[in-house]
Amino acid sequence: MALQDKYAELINKAKSLDTTNLSIKEQDNVLYIDGEVSNGEFKDQLWSVYNKIDPDFRSGDLILNINVSSNAPSSKYKVTTQSSNLNIRKGPGTDQPILGKAAHQSTVTFLSKYNDDWYLIRSEDGTEGYCNTEYLTAI
Repeated sequence: MALQDKYAELINKAKSLDTTNLSIKEQDNVLYIDGEVSNGEFKDQLWSVYNKIDPDFRSGDLILNINVSSNAPSSKYKVTTQSSNLNIRKGPGTDQPILGKAAHQSTVTFLSKYNDDWYLIRSEDGTEGYCNTEYLTAI
């Protein structure tokens, strides 16, 4: 089965959300979907479709690289870890790769709530990803 067929629902969802700069390419048995959506809820919708097709994101045959527009509505949160930095992950789950870290006591931009445990955020250095809500406090 071709990867674009496997992920057709995800591709169609990205198109229906008017994802800008949408790029879909297949290389070395991996499908790459890149682009930008207008808000965090749209990004969360894409991750939900992905999770339905590949529960717990374990196939390793898709790179979903969709960012949220810097013009999206947002609010600020403070990183309230005990002393360490907060991991920012590619997707909502501890099994997802770490993209970067937000420093202890730094401020991050809240983009959306994926569920009660995971928020989509953007760090001060522009790293966008998911983090555990346990370590964030609204400002």
